[in-house]
Amino acid sequence: MSQSPRPFRFGVSLLTVGSRSSWHARVREAADLGYDVLQVADHLGTAAPFPALVSAADVTRMRLGTFVLNAGIASPAYLARDVADVHRLTDGRLELGLGAGYVPAEFEAVGLPFGTGGERLSKLAETLAATRALLAAEADAPRPPILLGGAGDRMLRFAGREADIFSFSIMAGVTANMAPEDALARRVEILREGAGERFSEIELNLFVAAVAGSPATADLAVVRRASGFPDDRLTQLPGVLIGSPREIADRLERYREQFGITYISVLEPHMAAFAEVIKLLGRP
Repeated sequence: MSQSPRPFRFGVSLLTVGSRSSWHARVREAADLGYDVLQVADHLGTAAPFPALVSAADVTRMRLGTFVLNAGIASPAYLARDVADVHRLTDGRLELGLGAGYVPAEFEAVGLPFGTGGERLSKLAETLAATRALLAAEADAPRPPILLGGAGDRMLRFAGREADIFSFSIMAGVTANMAPEDALARRVEILREGAGERFSEIELNLFVAAVAGSPATADLAVVRRASGFPDDRLTQLPGVLIGSPREIADRLERYREQFGITYISVLEPHMAAFAEVIKLLGRP
């Protein structure tokens, strides 16, 4: 008998904190709209992830995730300390998202070399292994699920061995001379090869950078900065959802069947628009 597909989960990444009361109001709004996970990124100029998540835990029962921490500038000793206490202060609701880092200015700000992609991935692997060991040595051995994100082949193979959740970045739909969904399918297969028998245990997440009713109304600023591509190419990417709520819901149902993607994360500016899609995907 074939297994039933995983149920959908939905995350939203809030970008700034503001005052305590305004932050709590936005967290409650996300919960009321049907989101399962509140996520905070790790970029200079945006919200500090750990304080924001601990504060959010006071007003919601959503799960709480870093999406994603820059492991390239993290110390395992300090990271493990912070993760352990955030895990405790959120009643075990933390999802620890880690990435290799991709913004040179953030490395420069802390006085570290940006390095090559391979060097940054090696630093991520070292940081994750050391952090896990330090957490395992704690009396309560906190073990939040590990989310790894990216699109590169080496990252996919590494995540196949180590991740509980993998997030396909906006660039997962980009490969030369390949249609965007074919590029995504290729990356799913690389993750599968890296995971082997444990592939079914990995939850697949899609990062969605834009949601709109038509290409003309799509806010593509984030995708444009990340890729440098023209808009007509950007609107074809799996992480750009264009169409009516019903059309987008049908597309995500197809992604679940075709790719196994069941966890969708959107940016805060698209939170309300995507909530109309959530209503159509079997949510109360």
